[in-house]
This record gives sequence, C-alpha cells and structure tokens, in this order.
Amino acid sequence: MADRFIEVSLAKRGVQCTAKLLDDRAPVTCAAVWEALPLGSDVYHAKYARNEIYALFPAFADREPPLENPTVTPIPGDLCYFSFSGTELGTQAYGYEAEADVKAGTTVVDLALFYERNNLLLNGDVGWVPGIVWGQIVEGLDRMAEACNDLWRAGAQGETLNFRRRN
Repeated sequence: MADRFIEVSLAKRGVQCTAKLLDDRAPVTCAAVWEALPLGSDVYHAKYARNEIYALFPAFADREPPLENPTVTPIPGDLCYFSFSGTELGTQAYGYEAEADVKAGTTVVDLALFYERNNLLLNGDVGWVPGIVWGQIVEGLDRMAEACNDLWRAGAQGETLNFRRRN
C-alpha cells in the first residue's frame, strides 16, 4: 500500500500540518479514520495529558478498532485515537455536559494531536488511558505547536480541529 497523508488544521488560526498514516502499525484504525474523512469539530486543550489538543466525534467506524500500536507516553507529532463511552466523559470534571454527543449510551471518539514532549496518559479518575497511535506529523509541527501553545494561553473558543485527506 502506498503511503497515505492527511492535513490537520486549526481553522481560525490558519495553521496546518501534514501527517502520515501509520497503516503498517495501526491498519484498522487508519482505515476507519480514512473512510470517515473529512472530520472537524470544536478543539479542546487537554487538562490531564499536558501537550495535547483534540476534538470529539460521534463514533464513525462499523466497530471500534482494537488497541493497536498503543501508547501511554505519546511523543511530539503523534496522532492518537481514543474511544470513550459518553458516561466516561459526562461529568463536570471534563466540562462536556452541554455537548449533545457526550451522554450515556453513546460512543465518543477523541482524535488527538500531541505537540510537545513529556505527555503521560494518566487520568486521576480512571487511571491509565492508552491511545492508538495512528499517524505521525511529518511536516509543519513547529508552526502547529506554536498555535497549540497559543490555544492553551488564549483559549480555544471558536476554534476547530480539522482532519482531511491530502492528495
């Protein structure tokens, strides 16, 4: 299979980067994401994992991918896939109670981008939260990291995180 690439962008900030899908390491996850593209939603900056931005989506795969190519210590440029039940995220601690898709009986997909070092996927409420590494940024990480830091300092209100196929 030929290498596949996507563009990841922060729309309001006008910043994008290019990521290579890790089809050899996470084939089921890559196939699910690829088929669902384009995807875009409100962006959040992580509270627990440190240097992470992410967006939440309703489940889009026929069935959730297995835990392939897992990590609890993502590195800069990693794109990770997480799947949660709505009840796992539907507490005030996360601030999603107004989100229509974060409720009991739903599956929520979290697509995350890690932009700097020293991340640890350990949540005080539930413990270790392994993610599936399905992509790696190969171009534009420096500019994206600057925008992510700005998002942390200035806020995420009105910003979207977008994923689309790159030709």
